[in-house]
Amino acid sequence: MAIVRWDPFRELEEMSDRLNRMITRPGAAQTATQGKEVMTVADWAPTVDISETEAEYAIKAELPEVKKEDVKVTVEDGVLTLQGERKQEKEDKGKKYHRIERSYGRFVRSFTLPDTVDESKVKAEYTDGVLHLHLPKSEKAKPKQIDVKIA
Repeated sequence: MAIVRWDPFRELEEMSDRLNRMITRPGAAQTATQGKEVMTVADWAPTVDISETEAEYAIKAELPEVKKEDVKVTVEDGVLTLQGERKQEKEDKGKKYHRIERSYGRFVRSFTLPDTVDESKVKAEYTDGVLHLHLPKSEKAKPKQIDVKIA
């Protein structure tokens, strides 16, 4: 038997997620104010990385075993929303599971975008179970070099 590293914080997070699902009906959005992330309760939530360069913001979302046609990305009123579904395998009568740790079902993640994002130029690519979102900054938001002349 292999030794597995135990992460108590992950278990606490999972318990919190389960409690939230019991208290709030699935799919109900709880909006936050003052530029905070919009929290949504769903069956599971994909993990994301958010980064920034001078030219754009980038979001990478892990969506293993989610088909491209089951993913929807929308940008509306300064909020980027990812939604979709990871479908559970059909039950195989010859297969007996000893543990199921992965989550299945619908998901919704929403992020409030900075004012500097050019919403009309947002692009999405889906490769090997990873959704790559490119959120270009508007021209006015990009830093500009100003030459200082000596008089």
